Amino acid sequence: MRQAGVLDVGCHSALLTVVRRRPGTVLEPVFSRKVRLRLHETLDRTGRLDKAGVRSVERAVAEAVAADPRPRGPEVFAFATSVIRDAPNRDEVIARVARTTGTRLRVLTGEEEARLAYVAARQWAGPAARQLLVLDIGGGTVEIASGTGDRPRVVHSLPLGARRITRDRLPGGTVPSPRRLAEILQHLRRSLAAVPDLPRAEPGGRVLACSKTFEQLARLAAAQSGKPRTGRRLTLPRLHVAARLLADAAPSRRAELPGISRHRAGQSLAGALIAQALMEACGAESVEICPWSTREGLLLEHLGVTPAVAGVDG
Repeated sequence: MRQAGVLDVGCHSALLTVVRRRPGTVLEPVFSRKVRLRLHETLDRTGRLDKAGVRSVERAVAEAVAADPRPRGPEVFAFATSVIRDAPNRDEVIARVARTTGTRLRVLTGEEEARLAYVAARQWAGPAARQLLVLDIGGGTVEIASGTGDRPRVVHSLPLGARRITRDRLPGGTVPSPRRLAEILQHLRRSLAAVPDLPRAEPGGRVLACSKTFEQLARLAAAQSGKPRTGRRLTLPRLHVAARLLADAAPSRRAELPGISRHRAGQSLAGALIAQALMEACGAESVEICPWSTREGLLLEHLGVTPAVAGVDG
């Protein structure tokens, strides 16, 4: 029975996921191990990881891989997301992790992450789905992909992630004034309006949101509506309510709001503003929350469920 493993090293965690494919299933979990990281606290103004940050990546990778109970598992595809990909000392970080753990992190371009998120969303949505628009808000970048087939027709990766916008325009996640929030939203709108061939939601199509940012905003919005079971969909009106709640709460208190995790609380307001601007720009009045994204796209391709496409920068 074929298995595949992916180690996803991001800002908040290193997650090792091993799955297998058997008749009647696509991705059956075999093993999972998450090691928490707080890399956003180890970045300087240029996005460079300090020594403590590099050591924490080494520790997390070694701990995740060592936890795998199988004596001989499949080769694990280890990759780093934008927090390492965009760091000025990226090559140094990757070399040190390889030297100390024996695991070499690979880097996916933003466009490749967008493509893989679409591959995963397409498989999750099923064959009946026609036009598909996939939105993914990460820490450093926003990924957008659209198409009608197994592969997206259009992919974009934009430097508008929640961690980046928080760092550059909402230091510490604090709200200086309503006017400042309006300026940030306008910046996001202008940035998206300048993107050529930005895909839009189409009648009869589906819009899937593939990220923890969207998932947590949907949970917060559903809780405020008094209908927590509706947390698998997020509408623009409910997003506006969620954004106001986050703006009114101090960063240290946002984790007390329903659905908002402690380690993402500081960047949750930026995430809400990005989600609003993104949905508006793509003409999406609502999005469905999809639990699959880049990681699952890699697993699907490594299992041979969908044909792999070159695009990995090692």
